[in-house]
Amino acid sequence: MSKYVPVLKKHYAEVVVPELVKLRGYKNKHQVPKLVKVVLNTGIDSEADKNVIADTQRDMNLIAGQKTVLAKSRKAIANFKLRQGQVVGCHVTLRGDSMWEFLYRLIAVSLPTIRDFRGVSSKLDGQGNYNLGITDHTIFPEISLEGVKKHIGVDITIVTTAENDDEGRDLLRLFGMPFRRSSESVAKAEAAKVAAAAAPVA
Repeated sequence: MSKYVPVLKKHYAEVVVPELVKLRGYKNKHQVPKLVKVVLNTGIDSEADKNVIADTQRDMNLIAGQKTVLAKSRKAIANFKLRQGQVVGCHVTLRGDSMWEFLYRLIAVSLPTIRDFRGVSSKLDGQGNYNLGITDHTIFPEISLEGVKKHIGVDITIVTTAENDDEGRDLLRLFGMPFRRSSESVAKAEAAKVAAAAAPVA
């Protein structure tokens, strides 16, 4: 019996790697950037009660597909009514198959369900990694609207081995990340269409 391989991981090996080798001229496939991990994080109000904390962690567990960790404050800050050891967030790091499965669900299922969705920012962090903020966690199919008492935001960090933003952007684009086209790229595409239409037919 053959071992199950996540859809996106298979796509990476069969499509992304050959395409990047051709696109960027890598001498061997070991130079091709790859995914390292995906980190999910959400903040929790310092005045939240135990039920809100439990609900938030439950929903984050469902989204991530594994148990998340509660983040606690290291010191007290009176101005923010924050006590030492108080729960302030919830996070999890995904690697291996869990990482591939989550990213596939994010790109193929969750992002397209956002109302009036026009793509995500194509800006990376300067080191080939990508940060994405989700304002409403109910876009994830694992979350049932009936059980949601409070909508939460989720920060997603995709860490890659890319050496620069261009490499990281190409990697994510070939995964199917729906980057929003800049006004400059749209103008170039329109100009190319006009030029093609005006060109004499051979």
